[in-house]
Amino acid sequence: MLRDPSTKYRPFPTIDLPDRQWPSRTITHPPRWLSTDLRDGNQALIDPMDGERKTRFFDLLVKVGLKEIEVGFPSAGATEFDFIFGLVRSGRVPDDVTIQVLTQARRDLIETSFDSLRGSPRAIVHLYNALSPAWRRIVFQMTRDEIRQIAVDGAKMLRDGAAARPATDWQFEYSPETFSTAELDFSLEVCAAVMEVLRPTPRRPLILNLPATVECATPNVYADQIEYFGRHIPDRDCVVISLHTHNDRGTGVAAAELGMMAGADRVEGCLLGNGERTGNCDLVTVALNMYTQGVDPGLDLSDIDAVVNTVTYCNQLPVHPRTPYAGDLVFTAFSGSHQDAIKKGFAAQAERNDGFWEVPYLPIDPHDLGRDYEAVIRVNSQSGKGGVAWVLEQDKGLKLPKRLQADFSRHVQALADRTSRELDAADIWASFVETYRVEGPQRLTLGAYDETRATNGDRLFAGDIQVDGTHRSVSGRGNGLISSVLAALDEGFGIRLDVADYVEHAIGKGSDVRAAAYVECRTPDGATIWGVGIDEDIATASVRAVLSAANRIA
Repeated sequence: MLRDPSTKYRPFPTIDLPDRQWPSRTITHPPRWLSTDLRDGNQALIDPMDGERKTRFFDLLVKVGLKEIEVGFPSAGATEFDFIFGLVRSGRVPDDVTIQVLTQARRDLIETSFDSLRGSPRAIVHLYNALSPAWRRIVFQMTRDEIRQIAVDGAKMLRDGAAARPATDWQFEYSPETFSTAELDFSLEVCAAVMEVLRPTPRRPLILNLPATVECATPNVYADQIEYFGRHIPDRDCVVISLHTHNDRGTGVAAAELGMMAGADRVEGCLLGNGERTGNCDLVTVALNMYTQGVDPGLDLSDIDAVVNTVTYCNQLPVHPRTPYAGDLVFTAFSGSHQDAIKKGFAAQAERNDGFWEVPYLPIDPHDLGRDYEAVIRVNSQSGKGGVAWVLEQDKGLKLPKRLQADFSRHVQALADRTSRELDAADIWASFVETYRVEGPQRLTLGAYDETRATNGDRLFAGDIQVDGTHRSVSGRGNGLISSVLAALDEGFGIRLDVADYVEHAIGKGSDVRAAAYVECRTPDGATIWGVGIDEDIATASVRAVLSAANRIA
């Protein structure tokens, strides 16, 4: 690389638009959507889709709610032509869906495109040719007049081809390809010349696609280009301005959003952003960005995993786990501070119950996309007490007191450090059971017991406690059940504990309800010991919690 890149690269010129309006606008309604997955997306694959995969992808696009679908490039070969022709013949295209095909401005290719759509009740034929200086000079070695004539001749072929096939309701799209790097005055000149041939009206408009064929500048420059074009194209009400952004600079979504603010009517792209080089505009991201702003995008993405599974099967390309909205990890928090904020956000959400979504770090409710809350917080060595507590609450219904959260998180942290991997709910529960002697063999095991009240109001505990498998009858007196159990442990086994805090709550509802009890104890030397008890009976749960603490020092 050169030390001074300015000697090799030149900045893209800004657009002279001092009174630009788009920065003060917001997106308030969805655009017309066009999926290019089956054409642009397919051409970008290492192994293009066969007929079965293209059919499966088409069905997904229809299910999601796309009403305009570019189904292929008929002149690319027999596979493309046969798929399109078969799709028309199959009756698979719903009445409210319009299919579209792409063609270069050559008579034989245009004829092939019309032939592939024979029998379709309606269709869009999309014509394109490149305009920018680099293409004119390097690729075609043509003048501006010669390039304009290609577009005009192609438009005439569209007009005549449609007239010869009146059984189909034909619509047209024209793309001044490489619009993003072409002179605006030339793009306007060529598009106006195409309009002169095709004679669009407000009721039958021409789609003018203004592609960022290669991203050449920041997305605000593209928005300026779109607004400038919209102001200066003749008969604006007779055209639909469509956007087709690429992602060379990583801002394809931003460019599409700013382009809509600049007055565009239609957005083209691929589900999850597949496309040439770094990809096309990601329609899922654009649509769900609208959704999070209270705008219905008109697309059904309520089962995002089904969308991802179909797209990855058809494209044979993975979806990155950090892909916005669709990735496996986008709703997952490992950081302790993030987990704590999310946990508090869910609690506040449940308490408010006002229908509005407001949870830190989660711009969209995972349930709206068919995702489960259980996957929101996951635990590894970076996690904190809030994340561990969340997993136990979601998986087992346990609502740990804050100080118990801190106590247990140290054990989980040690386990994560030892294993050097993410811990799942089963790992965390196994550690909890082992740490607080909740289940399984214990040195002190509760058998049958009775609780009675003395005449002076004291509580009397008398029961059977197994010690290393040997039954022993013990008893104790206190001002409550827990204090009487503590007295029995002191008198029967010499285990002395004082209670610093006690918390209990129900687990579940109805006939399956159980009780959880948590007791924070102090030893004679000032150490803190937590105990946990779970049982169908709340009194028994509290006794088990005391024995849990005792087992940790017995």
